[in-house]
Amino acid sequence: MPTASLRAAAPAEERLPDRKPHVCFVAPYAWPVLSADPSLKVVGGAEVQQCILARLLAAHGYRVSMVSFDFGQPARVVHEGIEVIKAFAERDGIPVLRFLHPRLTGMWRALREADADIYYQRSAAVWTEVVAQFCRRHGRRSIYAGASDRDFQPSREQIRFARDRWLFRRGLAHVDRVVVQNRFQLAACRRNHGRDAVLVPSCYLLPEGARRASPANETVLWVGSLHPHKRPGWLLDIAERLPHRRFVLVGGPSLGGEVVQPGLYEAVRRRAEALPNVEFTGFLPLAEVERRFDSARVLVSTSLSEGMPNVFLQAWARGVPTLATIDVGAPANTVFDDVDEGAERIERLLVDEALWRRASADSLEFFRRNHSAEEVLARYARLFAELAP
Repeated sequence: MPTASLRAAAPAEERLPDRKPHVCFVAPYAWPVLSADPSLKVVGGAEVQQCILARLLAAHGYRVSMVSFDFGQPARVVHEGIEVIKAFAERDGIPVLRFLHPRLTGMWRALREADADIYYQRSAAVWTEVVAQFCRRHGRRSIYAGASDRDFQPSREQIRFARDRWLFRRGLAHVDRVVVQNRFQLAACRRNHGRDAVLVPSCYLLPEGARRASPANETVLWVGSLHPHKRPGWLLDIAERLPHRRFVLVGGPSLGGEVVQPGLYEAVRRRAEALPNVEFTGFLPLAEVERRFDSARVLVSTSLSEGMPNVFLQAWARGVPTLATIDVGAPANTVFDDVDEGAERIERLLVDEALWRRASADSLEFFRRNHSAEEVLARYARLFAELAP
């Protein structure tokens, strides 16, 4: 199957601004994704999306930098045309005091070193307010991009401490622009925070060698961090109801953000390994996760809420239908409400090849119409030109 390259994703030149600003991605956990270092077991949806955008912008003439935590990389390093500036190691410093140093001091220093025109931060965190205040004081422009529907629902943000939730909400009020993934986030941002936002769908580029889905594929795939919010136990419940089907569960422990249920990862691992029709992989580097999509027949999501999961885009770009407990406003996605309904819908999709082929074609068409790199790049180009003319 032919795959799209970064350069091939360019919209017509007249759609891009003449003078392209320097964009800095404030992405603390992004270095493991950008570097593809298999020893660093961190892969998050927000980080994947930021790395996709950073590569796209760099490939189309933008100066791009990125601020990341210290994962052992050099203080400043250029990777795939993106200059990465190291802020601090997440565990550095004395508890409580480290909020000020090295965290705030280290992040402020890294933002200053980046010296960008526009600072782009994604996913609810204290850094939203830090970036907003830095840009206000230094005459730069700031963007906050939502990573989940919960980002715009007060008291439901995936943030552990009340102090940080307060700072994040202040940041939402202070950034120059808010970007959302879907119409639910657009309405929630206006309703709960009194701000109009810019709708820019997430995008995705198939890696080299990616394959189109086939009805000969047998795998029912689940991919995500093992977090209570994502309910991996539902996937195992479905697998128990369909012992004649093959399931693959990909995911490592959830990192950062909020309190995670102690022992969840080990409980899921033990239960999965006791089911003969389930393969539990644990954490996999992104490149290996991509290969799992190449052999999938169906992708299942059991989350309580999302924005637009990257795993949906990875599936749809290959023609892999999705079944989920969330409605992302996409006809390519089939919604189910409980375990029994999920098992029934999966079985129907696997038994009825004509139904599967229609769902596969719908998935490909929806992806091409709504999540192509061309359209997303053009929307960001217009936003950047507006912010930094």
